[in-house]
Amino acid sequence: MLLKDIVEQNHFAFVDSFDSWQDSIYGAAAPLLADGTLEKEYLDKIVENVNTYGPYFVIMPDVAMPHSTLGGAGVNKTAIGFCKVKEPVVFDPNDESKNARLFFTLAAVDNDKHLQNMVMLSEMLVKEGIIEDLLAAETKEDLLDIDKKYSD
Repeated sequence: MLLKDIVEQNHFAFVDSFDSWQDSIYGAAAPLLADGTLEKEYLDKIVENVNTYGPYFVIMPDVAMPHSTLGGAGVNKTAIGFCKVKEPVVFDPNDESKNARLFFTLAAVDNDKHLQNMVMLSEMLVKEGIIEDLLAAETKEDLLDIDKKYSD
């Protein structure tokens, strides 16, 4: 399943907090930056998009799916990164439902891959109990256990 792939590619991070929502975009994507899956310019574009459109990628309370335009510049490989933050990141001080602690950074080289990523992620996130389990996760072993628990 998806979480196993994320762990095997070392595309995950657990952090206590970020100084700002902007820092969260770069910090959550750090594992994808580290291996060249994506480049800083892609993340710059996400920040620019939030400044323009608001936190469009906070798909439900606690869950953010940062991504830029399809086939955006700065993406070298298709992948999904995972980051869990202990302290909620505030994207909109007037709307607590836009706070996020689970980040799934999407990087896709083309439209088809982007849609596949979104479908895989959506199918995983609708499983009852998985959000709570992800919020409790603290290690890669926890992610692998969650992957096993929710595999069909």
